[in-house]
Amino acid sequence: MKIVILGTSFPFRGGLAAYNERLAQEFMAQGHDVIIYTFTLQYPTFLFPGSSQYSEGPPPKGLIIKQKVNSINPFNWIMVGLELKKLKPDLLIIKFWLPFMAASFGTICRIVKKNKITKIISILDNVIPHEKRFGDLQFIKYFVSSVDAFIAMSDSVKKDLEKFTTKKCLLQNHPIYDNFGASIPKAVAIKNLSLDSHTPYILFFGFIRDYKGLDLLLESLKDEKLQNLPFKAIIAGEFYTDPQPYLDKIKLWKLDDKVILRTDFIPDEEVKNYFCAADLVVQPYKTATQSGVTQICYHFNKPMLVTDVGGLAEIVPHLKAGYVVPLDCLKIAEAIYDFYTSHREKDMVAFVSAEKKKYAWSEMTNAIISL
Repeated sequence: MKIVILGTSFPFRGGLAAYNERLAQEFMAQGHDVIIYTFTLQYPTFLFPGSSQYSEGPPPKGLIIKQKVNSINPFNWIMVGLELKKLKPDLLIIKFWLPFMAASFGTICRIVKKNKITKIISILDNVIPHEKRFGDLQFIKYFVSSVDAFIAMSDSVKKDLEKFTTKKCLLQNHPIYDNFGASIPKAVAIKNLSLDSHTPYILFFGFIRDYKGLDLLLESLKDEKLQNLPFKAIIAGEFYTDPQPYLDKIKLWKLDDKVILRTDFIPDEEVKNYFCAADLVVQPYKTATQSGVTQICYHFNKPMLVTDVGGLAEIVPHLKAGYVVPLDCLKIAEAIYDFYTSHREKDMVAFVSAEKKKYAWSEMTNAIISL
């Protein structure tokens, strides 16, 4: 088939780009022709919370990536729509994550569909965003009505979609992120990060937004049971919110010796060091649908601690792949304490290593083709 993926890709960075590029590679491995149409402008600078939207690494090998889409220019949307309409791909695939993108994507889709050939499928990270804004529902409706069918990566997202449409939707789990290289020994990863080789580590990873619950993790670390354990928490990821409240909590609760801050952007080639250095990855999210971090954990065979929100519990079997706990600092602390004092790591690693087979990229591409 001739397939176009519309969305974030190189030269932009982050999980969305990694997902679309890896999806393209899987389709190409199955013999399909794939082009990625990405942005000339993804977010206006004043709307982007991080330091940079752009990758500093080389472009992915073997992919055709065209920078075409300006997210805020309606004339551009018409031009891109007409170009794709004329190209007549069999499939147009769009990963949807934010109502801000609904106007551009929805307009392009409406124009492309007029060729009566192209089928449009959207892979849904979210339908209703974690951080809500005025006008979200109208934008979501505009986009959803332009798509033929959907892939939801968690049951909670599927249920959110049902509030807007009765169109066909398949439930298919987020594939593992296997594009960060092979696992390396824990001792090597710790050395690469210039950390103490005698200290155990837990990891909080990813862009830091308020809904991701870093404050809950910090509060749990002041629990007396955890203060008496020798592990440290690595906080790895760029702040996409005001860092000061978090820094104030570290100072207030005297956590300077318990927390290691690595809050610059983590480039792809460094990701394996953080995951391979950790014993347990903690995701104390206050809201969630699914998480790309869990799928990096599966790739590197790492146990996880997640909160019981959204679709996280669907992919982290409790006391097997890790822990599913309520939104409660005490419960987070108890789980971390149990992990170390009950020596859970070996059994959980073995389970994760076997369980990850169900999250192959071929499962996602096959689901899209069948849909």
